[in-house]
Amino acid sequence: MNNGLAGTGALLRLALRHDRVMMPVWTLVTALMVVSMPGSLGSVYATAAERARAAASMNANSSMRALYGPVFDDSLGALTAWRGGVYAAVLAAAMSLVIVVRHTREEEETGRQELLSAAMVGRRAPLTAALLAALVANACVALLVAAGLAGQGAPGAVALGLAVAATGMFFACTAAIAAQLTESARAAKGITAAALGAAFVLKAAGDAGTGGGRSALTWASPLGWVENVRAFAAERWWVLLLFAAAVTVQAGAAYALAGRRDLGMSFLPSRPGPAEGRLGTAGALAWRLQRGSVLGWSAGFLIAGVVFGGMADGAADLVGDNDRTREIIERMGGQSGSGAQGALTDAFLATMAGMFGMVAALYAVSAVLRLSGEESGGRAEPLLANAVGRLRWAGGHLAVAFGGSALILLLAGLGLALGHGREPGAVIGATLAQLPAVWLIGALAALLYGAVPQYAAAAWGVAGGALALGWVGPALNLPQAVLNLSPFAHLPRLPGAQALDPVPLLVLTALAAALTAAGLGTLRRRDMIA
Repeated sequence: MNNGLAGTGALLRLALRHDRVMMPVWTLVTALMVVSMPGSLGSVYATAAERARAAASMNANSSMRALYGPVFDDSLGALTAWRGGVYAAVLAAAMSLVIVVRHTREEEETGRQELLSAAMVGRRAPLTAALLAALVANACVALLVAAGLAGQGAPGAVALGLAVAATGMFFACTAAIAAQLTESARAAKGITAAALGAAFVLKAAGDAGTGGGRSALTWASPLGWVENVRAFAAERWWVLLLFAAAVTVQAGAAYALAGRRDLGMSFLPSRPGPAEGRLGTAGALAWRLQRGSVLGWSAGFLIAGVVFGGMADGAADLVGDNDRTREIIERMGGQSGSGAQGALTDAFLATMAGMFGMVAALYAVSAVLRLSGEESGGRAEPLLANAVGRLRWAGGHLAVAFGGSALILLLAGLGLALGHGREPGAVIGATLAQLPAVWLIGALAALLYGAVPQYAAAAWGVAGGALALGWVGPALNLPQAVLNLSPFAHLPRLPGAQALDPVPLLVLTALAAALTAAGLGTLRRRDMIA
């Protein structure tokens, strides 16, 4: 067993060096999202009586329970755990799956692990180093959350920090199993992300149907365990043992699978397909390579649209006469007008349309950077050696990225309309209005890939920054000048009373076209790195 772990320390240091920018930024953003909540919630609910009324209203509203879970106490600490705990856990899970897949399956896929394994590296050392790197990142999140919320109560702060970190390690082990089962890093990330999405749906369905986190569906989800730790509300420390048991079982399964396969192989190998007929063009090949991702995102956006559309009226009821909450919704993308029910519902739908747009930017970056994966994996070189130019090859993937963005936003708008039970035209228009900003971020990814491919991954930071500004910026009362750094801040707020101004849409679309052209131009002139 010792020989199987040989070289773990060196691989861990290499992983931490490789992630020296991504890991600190992600941990800081995750922790800051939580520790900033008491201040923003305190400005919304200034007195104990207001907090008590708000907690009662939220617990009585199935829409809010589905979105955030139940409230177990009316203290600022408990409201912070309610508002930010599950979402911080989602961010920690996403960070962990990226770390583990990057340092296991991605290293094998690019051939770097084969070079490293030629030295004194044990069979299970890469997996161990990847899990330890994820543990370091999640431990930092736990420490920052516990330290930042200690003023609200040390036991609750520690409980929430541990719950968030434990969720990260749960999905790190899920990613470790997926990395053994699949032959590509994208598939491993997709499987783990699907598991994370299923966990959120289970928790939301359970909380919507039953209050207090008692539903069997809630307990079937690790995200439901986070809320049932009950940080700042008579903590249930024993729930953390569920995380420990699940992490142990999953890690054991990952190690067992790692010991039974050869380097570069998988238990679910990709099925080779025909290289003729429908694959006779570069665009058809790009569609074949990315169709699974497009269909998966499309299904997810449609389902999420139906869920959030069904919450619209309930969310409007909850806002009521709270001016601060209405202000936050307005800054996130809605116009509540005089506070009438219909105006508040439109404000909520506009906010959801904006959130769908910001998440769609992540898809756009992923689809564009498939070019980088094809090049670094050595699959682009033999293709380009034939009668396929670089522009045709890249253009096929960009068409899938930009067209796929339009498709998933259209389905998100359709889902919102179906869930809310209204005419789809206005709501679909609201989601499609996000496209210029999505395309701009995708175009920036194309420019980075074409000009400086070694830094193409920085596009993730741009998309993540836009998401962070749109998600927590309004609640933190950030200056409008800071919010305007995101292209989504310049889009019309639809549906609602605001008139459609086409100028921002045209400007952002023109910028996206210019950046895309610049990216293709630089790609045409530079050397391929594969």
